[in-house]
Amino acid sequence: MIPIRDNIYCKKKPYVSWGIMAVCMVIFLLMKLMPLETQRQLTYLYGMVPIRYSNPQWAVAFGLPPDKFLSFLTNLFLHGGWVHLVFNMWFIWIFANSIENRMGHIRFLFFYLICGFIATFAQWYFDRQAVIPIVGASGAIAGILGAYFFLYPYARIVIWLPLLFLPIFFELPAISFLGFWVIMQMYKASTPLVFEGITTDVAWWAHLGGFVAGSFLYPLFLKGEEKNKE
Repeated sequence: MIPIRDNIYCKKKPYVSWGIMAVCMVIFLLMKLMPLETQRQLTYLYGMVPIRYSNPQWAVAFGLPPDKFLSFLTNLFLHGGWVHLVFNMWFIWIFANSIENRMGHIRFLFFYLICGFIATFAQWYFDRQAVIPIVGASGAIAGILGAYFFLYPYARIVIWLPLLFLPIFFELPAISFLGFWVIMQMYKASTPLVFEGITTDVAWWAHLGGFVAGSFLYPLFLKGEEKNKE
């Protein structure tokens, strides 16, 4: 199920959300212009490689300098491919403006970065020996979804069901769509723990960690007048 739009009207322009999207897209395009080896080096340097922090000796042998967990933030602005980038930017476009409107620009920026950091930490905690860089804004976006779940549970989300690419559209309340989304993340994250030999290249624990962080932290970032609307 792919969300197309919601029915929440926002008075203010979401400049921070647009800025985040612009930074992600510019970085992605610039890296695409670089040689493949340079892209790989930058991805390992600024993506979050779990074993880099679990085994510092490995990091030294691999040539990664100490960065004081900087990659827990910088990875949020890197993406592994066109589909990865487009889907993340699309979710920001649909859901972030409503949350930025309730928080204000600066509060929203800090909320986004903190949720992203916690999401990345969750992925590291559950997969500490991974040697593949974790990249993408999806953990921070999950924080936005967590806030949206509680702030706009009955917002109407127009959904496209891409069944053989037919134009199948329908509406769901946000609480149903996001509830289904959470269940799918839990299923995908827990499957490798239950069944041996199953691996994944998606940071499912980051999605869950970001959603939980956003769900608990969003009241702290609401503007004063917005807290009274809950």
